[in-house]
Amino acid sequence: MAESAAVKKKIGNKNEKVGEVVSAKMTKTIVVEVTRRVPHPIYKRIINKRSKFYAHDEQQTAKIGDTVRIIECRPMSKLKRWRLGEVLRKAVQVAVDPSAVDLDTTQPTAGSKSLRAKSSTKPAAGAKKSGRKS
Repeated sequence: MAESAAVKKKIGNKNEKVGEVVSAKMTKTIVVEVTRRVPHPIYKRIINKRSKFYAHDEQQTAKIGDTVRIIECRPMSKLKRWRLGEVLRKAVQVAVDPSAVDLDTTQPTAGSKSLRAKSSTKPAAGAKKSGRKS
């Protein structure tokens, strides 16, 4: 019990930010976009300002679209000065099983080339082209 209480205890006054993961392609690194709403300095209209932060994700738990809390830490590389605190909300991951898609029943799109489209669009050998002579 004493160890778990010590882990949850906040040491120091570290800066924390909440944002959305926009990239998780790098190994143990995520890119978090933090959005804040501020009034425009002249027009006083509320505008959104965005900043991107590189954060260290040791277990690679965060995925694209997740809402996460990042905590300030020592510099880990040229750009990484934050670490992943916790994943607040997981994003809905939509995936299609490749076996569920039947390619024979799918209809070709307008720009696709198929054997039937080629055979029907070719003019006959003796047919004249339409249009004016110049």
